[in-house]
Amino acid sequence: MLNRFFESLYLKVYVNIVISKTHSCVYIEICNKKGVVDSVEDTFKTTTLTESMYQFIESYIKETPYYYISILDTSLTQGVLPSCSKNLSNNIDMSEFKSICYKNDWKYYTSKFDINSIQKVYSKIGIDYIFSPFILLNNFFKDKIDTHMALFILIEENALSLSVYNNTELLYGIYLDMNHDSITEELMIDEMGLDDNIDLDDIDLDDIDALEDMDELDDFGDIEDLDSLDEIDEFADARDMEEELTEEAQENKSMPINDTDGFTDDYHRYSMIQSAVNQFYKDDSVNSQFIETVYVADGVGVSGDFKTYLEEEMFLSVYIRNIDLATQVCELAKMETS
Repeated sequence: MLNRFFESLYLKVYVNIVISKTHSCVYIEICNKKGVVDSVEDTFKTTTLTESMYQFIESYIKETPYYYISILDTSLTQGVLPSCSKNLSNNIDMSEFKSICYKNDWKYYTSKFDINSIQKVYSKIGIDYIFSPFILLNNFFKDKIDTHMALFILIEENALSLSVYNNTELLYGIYLDMNHDSITEELMIDEMGLDDNIDLDDIDLDDIDALEDMDELDDFGDIEDLDSLDEIDEFADARDMEEELTEEAQENKSMPINDTDGFTDDYHRYSMIQSAVNQFYKDDSVNSQFIETVYVADGVGVSGDFKTYLEEEMFLSVYIRNIDLATQVCELAKMETS
């Protein structure tokens, strides 16, 4: 009770960091007990903590002991499992990972090494929360996940987070790095009929030379205790779906068309999504069902071509909702501290 009293005397400051390919976005909200009193955002040409970034953050947290610093996890070795069972690990050595069970339904995990690296890089300011993109995606589309069998995708500049839900039940999930597309390579090997016992000396290299000509398909909550996420209520009122999606489609049409690099990135994303869906269908360990609908949380501003790829090549009904990653990270942090 006394702690609550002192807390009411100070503003709360939420510092939220989202790292992209070449820069970091820092979004800060200043709140009192009634709500948000101010917010500010800045972008820094760094993927670590520079002095200018530190000074910017320090200027907002120095006046209050109640500040919370959060970051969106970018670990290459993270993912989800469709059960909280300790025995379900998909051949992953879970001793190397920090994992959290979400609402007793499914588990998300990330590398302990990467967590330690993040803490070291930001040791000067300290990190309170490392949020999984799968948790962010789950909360952003909570109104759709609760009622739909669909594929849900979070698009970041460097990565894709994919989850397949059937009315709140997580069937499948995968985290894909845009710069290290291993999933497509694995599926190519699978389709060639290779296995662990094959003798590579028996392979006729002339048969696979063509592969060389292909272009490369170029929450974690509180670090100590994330269980409070189990008690999160839906933080956004669901609007009528048809009205919402119509508005979002109109907003998306008004966005500027990507340049040549953007076009390449969009096709790359489509190819990775197609490969991931194929892997979902091939996975005997999950109850694969035919996917008809995909909901996309677009954090980069994809072009209309991206939507067309999914609709015409994969026969999906596609709904795209723009997302501000930093403000959504802030929402998760506020729910953790409420």
